[in-house]
Amino acid sequence: MKRSFDIIFSLLVLALFLPFGIIISLLIVLSSSGGIFYKQERIGKNGAPFMLYKFRSMRTNSDQSGTLTVGMKDSRITKIGVFIRKYKLDEFPQFINVLFGSMSVVGPRPEVSEFVALYTQEQRKVLDVKPGITDYASLEYFNENEVLAKSSDPRKTYIEEVMPHKIIINKKYLSRPTLGHDLKIIGKTIKRILFY
Repeated sequence: MKRSFDIIFSLLVLALFLPFGIIISLLIVLSSSGGIFYKQERIGKNGAPFMLYKFRSMRTNSDQSGTLTVGMKDSRITKIGVFIRKYKLDEFPQFINVLFGSMSVVGPRPEVSEFVALYTQEQRKVLDVKPGITDYASLEYFNENEVLAKSSDPRKTYIEEVMPHKIIINKKYLSRPTLGHDLKIIGKTIKRILFY
């Protein structure tokens, strides 16, 4: 049931979003050199790596100076990148990941291997389900970049404070990964994006 919902919902979103996706793609190409999409290896269900897709919002090869983004004033973010990040438009290509089966619409956000390697055995339970585009932790940390921007050591803050708290929040979903629960989280996510 969940997989069928993921496929139908993703196809609907991608179809409706296509005109906006074309406009965003053109703006990305015209505003900075590099490709339209940004691909990054993330860790999925059962610890299996996969390539996550986003619209490129930063200058090419920016992730070589760190995987964490610190605020909207991060010098690596392009002008169009600031806009699409604010409204989470850069995340829409992940519905392609959902169609491929590496992600679900709702589930714990997938991490890079650098941070998954730091998980305790208990924390690794978030890898028992497919990662998702949105979840309770995403809603709680909707402005995560701004939170990290206030830290004198963003990486340390993320590892010691943000990441563990996000995993604790994810347990709320892991205890009841049902379609009804998914719909509730999707509704909260849409509301948060529209009224942020």
